[in-house]
Amino acid sequence: MATMATYYSTPLLAWGLVTNSKFTDAERYPYLTNIMANSLSLGFSLVKLFEMMDWDRVALLYEDSAQDYPLSIVNDVETAINEYDDYSVNVVVKQVIPSGDLNDAQYISVLNRIKSRCRVIVAVIQTATPRRKYLRMITEQNMVNDEYVHIWLGLRSIGFVSSGLTPVWEVSPDDGWNERAKVAATRLLVMDLSTDVPDVNYLNTFTSQCGAQVVNPPVSCETEQCKNASTSPPSAFARSLHDVFYLYGLAITNIYNTNPANLANGQAINDAMQLTFAGLTGEVSINANNTRVPKLMLYALNENYDQASFMNLTYSLDGGASVSLAYTNEASLWFWYNGRRPMSIPICGFLGTECPQTFVDQYGALVFSIGGVLIFAMLFIITCFFYVLRQRKLERDRIDAEWQIPLVKLQVPPKREKERMSKRSIQSGPSNITDTSKMTFDNTFSNYSIFYLDKEPVLSTAHPASNLDRSDYDTFVKLRKLDHDNINKFIGLSIDGAEYMAVWKMCMRGSLQDIIGQGNFSIDPFFMFCVIRDMAEGLKYLHNSFLHVHANLRSGTVLINESWQAKLTDFGLGNLAEEKKPMKRRQLWMAPEVIRGTLLPHQVEKPADIYSLAIIASEVLTRKEAWNMSERKDTVDEIVYRIKKGGPNLIRPDLDMDGVEINHSLLVLIRDCWSEDPMDRPGADIICNLLKNMMPKKGNLMDHVFNILEDYTTNLEVEVEDRTKELTAEKKKADVLLGRMLPKQVAERLKQGQTVEPEGFDSVTVFFSDVVKFTQLSQKCSPFQVVNLLNDLYSNFDAIIEEHGVYKVESIGDGYLCVSGLPQRNGNAHIKSIVELSLDFMAYCKAFKIPHLPREKVELRVGVNSGPCVAGVVGLSMPRYCLFGDTVNTASRMESNGKPSHIHLSAAAYTLLMKHYPNQYNTASRGDVIIKGKGVMETFWVFERNNQFMGNSSNMAYNPENKKKQKNDDEDDEDDSSDGSSRAPNTPPMHDVKANSPPRQRKPGPPSSPTFSKRSVSPILEEKAREIHNEETEALYRQFRRQETLALM
Repeated sequence: MATMATYYSTPLLAWGLVTNSKFTDAERYPYLTNIMANSLSLGFSLVKLFEMMDWDRVALLYEDSAQDYPLSIVNDVETAINEYDDYSVNVVVKQVIPSGDLNDAQYISVLNRIKSRCRVIVAVIQTATPRRKYLRMITEQNMVNDEYVHIWLGLRSIGFVSSGLTPVWEVSPDDGWNERAKVAATRLLVMDLSTDVPDVNYLNTFTSQCGAQVVNPPVSCETEQCKNASTSPPSAFARSLHDVFYLYGLAITNIYNTNPANLANGQAINDAMQLTFAGLTGEVSINANNTRVPKLMLYALNENYDQASFMNLTYSLDGGASVSLAYTNEASLWFWYNGRRPMSIPICGFLGTECPQTFVDQYGALVFSIGGVLIFAMLFIITCFFYVLRQRKLERDRIDAEWQIPLVKLQVPPKREKERMSKRSIQSGPSNITDTSKMTFDNTFSNYSIFYLDKEPVLSTAHPASNLDRSDYDTFVKLRKLDHDNINKFIGLSIDGAEYMAVWKMCMRGSLQDIIGQGNFSIDPFFMFCVIRDMAEGLKYLHNSFLHVHANLRSGTVLINESWQAKLTDFGLGNLAEEKKPMKRRQLWMAPEVIRGTLLPHQVEKPADIYSLAIIASEVLTRKEAWNMSERKDTVDEIVYRIKKGGPNLIRPDLDMDGVEINHSLLVLIRDCWSEDPMDRPGADIICNLLKNMMPKKGNLMDHVFNILEDYTTNLEVEVEDRTKELTAEKKKADVLLGRMLPKQVAERLKQGQTVEPEGFDSVTVFFSDVVKFTQLSQKCSPFQVVNLLNDLYSNFDAIIEEHGVYKVESIGDGYLCVSGLPQRNGNAHIKSIVELSLDFMAYCKAFKIPHLPREKVELRVGVNSGPCVAGVVGLSMPRYCLFGDTVNTASRMESNGKPSHIHLSAAAYTLLMKHYPNQYNTASRGDVIIKGKGVMETFWVFERNNQFMGNSSNMAYNPENKKKQKNDDEDDEDDSSDGSSRAPNTPPMHDVKANSPPRQRKPGPPSSPTFSKRSVSPILEEKAREIHNEETEALYRQFRRQETLALM
């Protein structure tokens, strides 16, 4: 037929059993289109499977059939095996399977032959009955186990289905072998065309109605077999026949739609059938040779006995192949083989006589011998191991017992012993403390508790109890081994009490913080260098130790021993909790990066220690506590906030040496150590080397102390002479202070013993000011805060007064009295001086901040009056330069009737101002005001300068900070120790008033404070100013010096 089709150039469509590879020859059969896949591609796919599974010995069995269809498939498979060059497969058995029930003996003979030669069996069985018999025979011959794998080949897209939808292992009715055949089917692999049909419902409809439709056109079969076909399932080739008609229909439809003239052209029809569609035999794809490209599937039964696809194989005639695995784990393919792939040759051979000896059989005796030796060795090693562990535990317990101190061994010393040791700690060094000085341990060791351990004094710090692990124990052991001249010895830790007690070696002179805080000893540059060097050496040792960091460095953790040697303490306890009452002041020594973060003590790095060292060095150099908190206006919180904030204007302690000559390189080094960037801070090694080069001389501190004592004894007479000179200088300073109490010409006349006559002045301007709501403000402050507030306010007022040449008469509580035009007359300029003074006062108050009440504002009420008055000195005890006249009383009434932050002028003052300085100030009339004791008066306000009519000098706004700084610098140059006390608030007023006018009522203020400020005047100096004779003056001066010393302490 194919030859005739070629002769007549007529398309021929093949289906059914046309699978032989010779029909793929396109040159010989150009008009043949085969809907069936060829068996040669099936063979190549099978060899690919052998290669993947490493099977090189197979048996080929085929069904005895009259059409030789199974034999043709087997021949093509054998051809593929021979032509495949990449893998060699040996066909050990090629045998036909006898048909019929009477040939079971021959069947058994074939299977026995296979048993002795291979375990991979390839069978080509097309019909249902021989398939069912094959399953029964391999079950009877015990070939259904994990050694045998059976592969069925087919090109009919039926897989495990025999006919219709019936599984291959079932027959109806059941002959008793269905279940056993089902078990045998689990050992089958079926390689067939893909059975995937997209439209399953159509396939079921076709299967059920195919038999009934064969008698109808276009088949019109009239035979008895066709008439009875409706009662039996259709043949497997029925679907192939369906696909042939469907393929032809698609080709004709395509030609009709594109070129109807080619409907009679055989070549055009032949070319039109080279297409792909989804048929009932799976995906049908016709290539350029008009041959179907096979899409083969490898099927097996899963654990539910359902057909599952495990491999997709596509092989073309040109040798190209593609394999797609449908599983991720090969064990799923061999589920019925316990997950293991069968081998070509069994381990024990085909007859079971070649099993290798077991390990026990080969090496049993040797294993038992060696095992016994190993067991004995293991027992010996385990015994030794536990013995070593026990010894190590005992040794560890012994070492732990060295630092674990029972609480009962810490004895509290008696009070007399405390006093004796305290006196010893302060009287045996370079100090000027007298024998009458009394101290207790609480003063000498403010951060530590004192105990006796084995009759020796020790220091202790308390920590809340916490859980300690083995690493903490090892740390304490290492801590106890640390030993250095500048490291305080860690004795141990008491952990059996309610709280932990860290015990350190006693340093009799206390901590550096306590020594500096007492302020009762002298330090020279060499001593400063020694202390700083000792701290740096100790820090260097810690940084090079296993601790790597101190993490708690401050002046309170620097102890001084009897030899005045600095020793670092309180290190290595970072894992313990902080003391019971940690002080916020400790942040004054912390580095900015530590304050800003949430670092725990054990997370602090070395640069943070360098910063703390610099802060302590500033304490040593300035001989004042950290940041000089006793003299600063800032609180600890404010300083810590500014440190944390950082920025371009960094805050650091002042290195005011107070006349001590020190190597400038040391100051530079300290500033480098407290750099904001931790990377810019030098290391402890560098600091030690630099300090070594800076040392002013060689030797130890004790030799230096002895030299000081010797020099002190030798130069005692020189020192007495110097003190005499100092006394003379102090007397001069006392004269300067007296000059500040009284006008210069008045003070000179009083010093000479002359009487000061009262003097009248025709025109002066009197200034009165009062702090608004001062009583309410005082209630929010302590007495000391009130004094400090007024001192800060009036100190700056004094600086402003000096700028305008105004004379300050007195300050009474929150009241302030000034006058211009006396004792030195200045024509009519006194009104302008007072007005300028008032405006500058108002400007300063706007910028003034109360440190402890930042939200409160200070407001002044100012009264000004011009007119005549009399001035003179009143009294012998504490003489005063007082003003008399109604002008003073009217100025007081202007102030009391004024408004907050307003300058209130009387009519006389306003007239004088407008007459001599017209249009220079912005003023306004207040109108008529009832003034107590005066009746109705017209008064005026002064608001501001009129810059349009005033010169450049008057346009300059007052800057209180610059003038205060300039004034303070002038005072420091003139008198570095001019200290006194402010006038008590209950001092009677110095101005006189008319008899018919009530006296000016003084506003209540806070009680007086014994604090002395730089600008206040001491009552002792006032008393001294009244004396004329030199002997009495010296006696008063000595009394003043003692009072001043006590106040500063």
